[in-house]
Amino acid sequence: MARTDEAEWWFNAVYEAIQQIPYGKVTSYGHIARLLGCPQRSRQVGICLKHLPSSPDEYYNNDNVPWQRVINSKGMISHRGPGSAARQAEALQQEGVTVRSDSMNEFYVDMAQFGWFPDRLPNEDEEEEELGARSVGGGDLEGEVAAGGAG
Repeated sequence: MARTDEAEWWFNAVYEAIQQIPYGKVTSYGHIARLLGCPQRSRQVGICLKHLPSSPDEYYNNDNVPWQRVINSKGMISHRGPGSAARQAEALQQEGVTVRSDSMNEFYVDMAQFGWFPDRLPNEDEEEEELGARSVGGGDLEGEVAAGGAG
């Protein structure tokens, strides 16, 4: 079944946000939802990851969305199927993230050491800087016109 425009927007926004998590860092499903302005939608972030395409033909896929960097808020890697937590732990370890396991074979990451919890997504800061540069440029041009220097 095809996604609605709203659902498609949400999936794409989640994938784009996850692409901004730095190498060697992790964040929570809830933090991604909060960064997107919908703090109550942490489960939907998980659903997006569950449906992340594996085909490299898809714009967003397992190769360009670092799915392994999203874990639960307690630092635990969630089980989504047989062997899924172990695969995620291995992918994180390859990035230098220390993953420990307990007697129940649950995998944990120290969120104080490896957590990434910005107030805004990095691309939002870049967009704001670009807008600021444009308005400064426009202001300079207006000053030149007023002084008779341009135009």
